[in-house]
Amino acid sequence: MDDLATRLAAVDARIADAARAAGRDPGEITRIVVTKFHPASLVADLYRLGVRDVGENRQQELTAKTEELAGLADLRWHFIGQAQTKKARAIRAAASLVHSVDRPRLADALDRVGEDGDVLEVLLQVNLTDDPGRGGVAPAELEALAEHVAAGCRTLRVRGVMAVAPLEAPAAPAFARLAECSRRLRSVVPDAEWISAGMTADFPEAIAAGATHLRIGSAITGERPLHI
Repeated sequence: MDDLATRLAAVDARIADAARAAGRDPGEITRIVVTKFHPASLVADLYRLGVRDVGENRQQELTAKTEELAGLADLRWHFIGQAQTKKARAIRAAASLVHSVDRPRLADALDRVGEDGDVLEVLLQVNLTDDPGRGGVAPAELEALAEHVAAGCRTLRVRGVMAVAPLEAPAAPAFARLAECSRRLRSVVPDAEWISAGMTADFPEAIAAGATHLRIGSAITGERPLHI
């Protein structure tokens, strides 16, 4: 627990430093702790340290942890992995925010299992690489996806964009492209101002490019176990 608290404090200090260096208020940045492959007990420890935003990549793990930690009512669960349409109901039942909506069929599936008056916040994932096999909508197709979700999915609210920086290229230019995607998205959904970008290795660059949500795992949680 002491080591976890130390790592959390160190990352938060780095976030604050990067924000100030970019002329930004650290308070406008949401730090999401990615707990993939770690047990629910680690999430409980993080909660005791004041963490309220945690992220999961897999639906099964998200569902299991939310059920085990149901008593932590103000914990916000972020689904950040690639989503299958057949798992839309389970994802929607567990997640506070879905970061990875990248195609109309997925948006429709998430919307279909919602109820009137129950609004799910979503981010549109953008593919910043030339590999169509990577998750995310092609940048040129972003506005069309945004229009589809905003006009046709009554129980979804588009809050912004999400992306993962390419592994084989510097992060800063990629995040600059994502910031431009964010600007274009706001031409369709004016209040969709969130940008989910930046992980353990590149969150300072994401902050400099305007990220509002950071997805940070091992720098806080420590090395991931092979199995949960």
